[in-house]
Amino acid sequence: MGKLIYEGTVKVDFDDRTLAHLQLVIGTKLRRGEPFHFTWRDDASIGDGRTTVWIHPRCSLVYKFYGSRKPQLNPAWIDALAYTANSPTGLYLVPEPAMPHADGAEEHDLVG
Repeated sequence: MGKLIYEGTVKVDFDDRTLAHLQLVIGTKLRRGEPFHFTWRDDASIGDGRTTVWIHPRCSLVYKFYGSRKPQLNPAWIDALAYTANSPTGLYLVPEPAMPHADGAEEHDLVG
């Protein structure tokens, strides 16, 4: 389980695999100087609502990974997350699509 810390005060847990994908999408948007909203569902332990933050080039972000290995990235998931980040509603988590194999087939049994 990883942690995203926004501006030193907002802390949210994501599994390392999800956090690695978010880091890539967020980093790409920030390198381009493109601010956006990021919304996620809160855990039931803190009210089961949702939180939205404004991600911009001057905000402070920390990505804390608890696993020692870098997760394999799924290009289809990166594209799907980037699509949401470029929408008027901003970035939000979408289910991970099947990862394509090099031979064009899709892998359906992903480990999360």
